[in-house]
Amino acid sequence: MSWAAIILAGGRGARLGGVDKAGIEVGGRTLLEWALDAVIDAREVVVVGDPVPTQRPVTFTRESPRYGGPAAGLLTGLDALLAPTPYVAVVAVDMPRLTMSTTRRLTEAAAGHDGAVLVGPDGRRQLALVLSTERLRQVRPDHEGQHNLALWRLLAPLTLVEVAVVGEEHRDVDSWTDLRDL
Repeated sequence: MSWAAIILAGGRGARLGGVDKAGIEVGGRTLLEWALDAVIDAREVVVVGDPVPTQRPVTFTRESPRYGGPAAGLLTGLDALLAPTPYVAVVAVDMPRLTMSTTRRLTEAAAGHDGAVLVGPDGRRQLALVLSTERLRQVRPDHEGQHNLALWRLLAPLTLVEVAVVGEEHRDVDSWTDLRDL
């Protein structure tokens, strides 16, 4: 199945004192490098965040409106894709335990559905999804409706297959304590 990827890297990093999460290192690699590895099978990758050098060709864009949240980032990333694909993987840049195996499980689960979402051990949906681009386009609001739209509200009309995490795939870096504990 052909799919593209959107990496959401445009947040403010408020709980990290405004530090750009994409550049934070875990295990000697930046969070962006970890995220790019998780979507290595993607036909095309859009990073919604500030441009930085990468080893892989990607398209960089900023969410519109700026700091409009994950839903605005997702929709801006969707608009920045150069070629149409039936599915798009959407991952947060701050989840260094995601792997290509994670995205493969999500793409397999999404086939024939509106999409699939990674679900943590506590039952919470994670910011690691594969979505039908056609269905996403059907539920998207106009540009004005994107600002501060909650991601899960945007995706509420979609029926998403839940995929259980393996190991620590759900771990993210929202604070310095999270980083230390990784």
